[in-house]
Amino acid sequence: MEWVFNKEFIYLAILFLRERMVFSSIIFLLYFLPAFLLTYYLIDKRYKNIAILAFSIFFYSWGAPKFIFVILGTTLIDFFLVRLMAETSTRLRRRILLTISVSLNLGLLFYFKYSNFFIENVNGLLSVFGSKHINWTKLVLPIGISFYTFETITYVVDVYRGVHKPLKNFWDYQLYIILFPKLIAGPIIRYHDLADQITDRSANETVDNRLTGFYRFVIGLAKKVLIANHMGLLADSVFAGDYSQLNTYSAWMGILAYTFQIYFDFSGYSDMAIGIGKMIGFRFPENFDNPYVSRSITEFWRRWHISLGSWMRNYLYIPLGGNKVGSKRRLYFNLWFVFLASGLWHGASWSFILWGAYHGLFLVLERIFLLKFYERIGKFLSTLFTFLVVLIGWVFFRVERVADAFAYLKKMFSVSLYKNTFNFNTEYYVFLGLALVFAFFTYGSKGRKIMEGVYFGNYSLKKHFAMTLVVVLLFIISVSSITSFGFNPFIYFRF
Repeated sequence: MEWVFNKEFIYLAILFLRERMVFSSIIFLLYFLPAFLLTYYLIDKRYKNIAILAFSIFFYSWGAPKFIFVILGTTLIDFFLVRLMAETSTRLRRRILLTISVSLNLGLLFYFKYSNFFIENVNGLLSVFGSKHINWTKLVLPIGISFYTFETITYVVDVYRGVHKPLKNFWDYQLYIILFPKLIAGPIIRYHDLADQITDRSANETVDNRLTGFYRFVIGLAKKVLIANHMGLLADSVFAGDYSQLNTYSAWMGILAYTFQIYFDFSGYSDMAIGIGKMIGFRFPENFDNPYVSRSITEFWRRWHISLGSWMRNYLYIPLGGNKVGSKRRLYFNLWFVFLASGLWHGASWSFILWGAYHGLFLVLERIFLLKFYERIGKFLSTLFTFLVVLIGWVFFRVERVADAFAYLKKMFSVSLYKNTFNFNTEYYVFLGLALVFAFFTYGSKGRKIMEGVYFGNYSLKKHFAMTLVVVLLFIISVSSITSFGFNPFIYFRF
């Protein structure tokens, strides 16, 4: 009896240790986060940043112990390179140090994220000419490398431009990079937006912020667990099948499920990050603003992954000339190129590149004539058309091989009368209905007003009491769903 108990205990312990440290995991919700918050609130003010840094290192090491040294090492080099650059008055030397730092970070990103893709394509080309393939051991992608690479670049560029002075303390810089709430899924926070908060957060460390931060965290958790996970389960079952056997209805249901999965998953994680940050005195920028109510692709990208759009605009689009160029051709090229780069940032495959080019094409077409067309057809039809364009684009984002993506699109736009092999039961339609309601909740002014009241409004004692009851109930339901549902994917490993 004792041996059986020990076997079960050991088995549970192994599962516990193997569980990834993500915001929607039991280990994070019931162990890591409570331990962190208790430590943070109880220790002296002088040690709060040390506590955040220690927990952040532990958080990342749990899921990627080998790669924590990559982050620690590169941030150490960057810190001294940038400090030397800030102390240098010679313009040429400053540019050289800037180039070294940016090249180092982009080089690591290319090595870990794109070398597999590069070698595969080179081998494909070599096979055409009958040459031998390059032998290559596939690399594992460090979690969140795209996010923290962009943040290291903002640090060196912002200091170079004179936007903000460099941090004096290495551990403060380390904290900016590895701050666990935004480490693996964003938002991508520009250095000058966070620098002063690292050294002094006293104005934001209030009881009201702690409570509203908790509300925001639980709302994000519910979006991820109660909507995204259920949509994702159906999307995975459809996309894992044989596309040649799909009927039209199943193809549309599959991509519709993925469309809502990726939104509620990504925006849910952003809400959780913003909420945790708020609980410890940080003010993170918003990352999503109800993008599916957009009336154009231009508006969609002002609302979707806002921090990435801001980064691309400030560190790529504007340096290319932005809107201040001599010809419309150059303007259109700048727009298209930025979104090509955005597609490549999301993943190392031709389907991601095609997805970026697809969005860039619509941005150009809107500049040429589509925006005027949207005005003529009115709000409802322009929103519906934009949603359809985005939904079609997600096919390339979801399907890894370009040929398979076009095969899936063919099923969507041809009348396939194959028998439906997927069980779209009542439960699925209930969660699809929830996704539709909350994705388009702010389409009208009343919905927008309610959302702003929950996220940004002032809270009276009565409102705090009511909101606390709601989020505690949501938290219990979410935790129960995680333990019973058994499907809790983390889609950011691809990024």
